[in-house]
Amino acid sequence: MTSATRAELLRHLDSLGIEHDTVDHPAVFTVEESRALHERMPGMHSKNLFFKDAGDRLWLLTAEADRRVDLKTLHARIGAKRLSFGKPDLLQAVLGVTPGSVTPFALINDRDRRVTFVLDAAMLRAEHVNFHPLENTATTRVTPAGLKAFLASTGHALHTVDLGDG
Repeated sequence: MTSATRAELLRHLDSLGIEHDTVDHPAVFTVEESRALHERMPGMHSKNLFFKDAGDRLWLLTAEADRRVDLKTLHARIGAKRLSFGKPDLLQAVLGVTPGSVTPFALINDRDRRVTFVLDAAMLRAEHVNFHPLENTATTRVTPAGLKAFLASTGHALHTVDLGDG
């Protein structure tokens, strides 16, 4: 199976009627590295964490960029077994992206729907949300409604968790 490209992802968003705007920038691998770009790109920015739990289930958590995520209690909050970060080869095999490029848009590549997607509830209250378009050299902005429509098109359910208190 080949992974979708950035261009294919953006065409898919167009085909769904999802308004989007993409800004190219130097590669960023962490929230800290991307902080300088936030002023140029309105909307809520994200951090994306790929996990495998002790029961071999795969999880993608997308949270507001500055949100503190307590990894010791997260599994209980999302209904998982003990979590560990998914290895880069598993990330590439299932979501078709490399570390630093993790994004909910990568669910377009999870055709077997192996990944459970969990979204920080705060992101649904934002006017716009920002994610990498399968590569960390750009950021794509959509509305939360656009994100929901994208998820529906991939067959992935939207699970939310309130991470407001860590």
